Amino acid sequence: MSDDAPLIESWAARSASPHTRRKYRATAQRFLAHLGRPLDTATLADLQAYLATLDGKASATRANAAAALKSLFSFAQETGALVVNVGKALKAPPVKNTLAERILAEPDAMCMIALERDPRNRAFLTLLYGAGLRISEGIGLRWRDLAARDGSGQATVYGKGGKTRIVLLSANTWKLVQALQDAPEPDAFVFRAQPSGRGLSLTQAHRIVKRAAARAGLSADVSAHWLRHAHASHALDRGAPIHLVQATLGHASVSTTGRYLHARPSESSAKFLGV
Repeated sequence: MSDDAPLIESWAARSASPHTRRKYRATAQRFLAHLGRPLDTATLADLQAYLATLDGKASATRANAAAALKSLFSFAQETGALVVNVGKALKAPPVKNTLAERILAEPDAMCMIALERDPRNRAFLTLLYGAGLRISEGIGLRWRDLAARDGSGQATVYGKGGKTRIVLLSANTWKLVQALQDAPEPDAFVFRAQPSGRGLSLTQAHRIVKRAAARAGLSADVSAHWLRHAHASHALDRGAPIHLVQATLGHASVSTTGRYLHARPSESSAKFLGV
């Protein structure tokens, strides 16, 4: 373990998301391996040289690495581990907006669900799309998080950043989820791995989505988050107020939700031309 390991662990531990903590640790470790010396000897040129090694990778990958390193150096200065924050001057590379490429057409999302014959998996896919949940939110649901309401139900979702939100479920989604209940304990996971009874792992959950996409003849790139994107886009297309979509998805800012309007605009001046 390097001398910088405790600092990196303290920095990563600030995030409530296990996925983010893993990404932070991996980014820091790759940078230190590239640097080959302690963190407090790093210069802006070292940071720029490391980002240059990521040329050819997706713009989002490079931007995420830059953001993580800027966060690490800021944390190190705040805690007194570094006197100067050389990461402050690091400029993150621009990110291409590829959201439009990752929004499923409504018939494709419905086809993924319709072709799934396993009741658990079908309920899981329906919940991801119908409630706009992140995959981690879906597999984390326990029966005590669900409550009947007005002929359907609601889910208490523990989301990104440790924030909690209430998501109303449609009557059909509620019916599919409730069909999985076989008198379990309140703390039992809704979506359980058989025969262990433990909750689905991320790997198992991703596999369910990938197989559903393959059955529907869709791209191998389709992921659970594509269903979340589809929820937002399709709800807005059908006239849902943007602030309602924001609340359902748990976005901190309405500008984040607004990306879906820009990704699939309903009007364009190009339609007014005669070509």
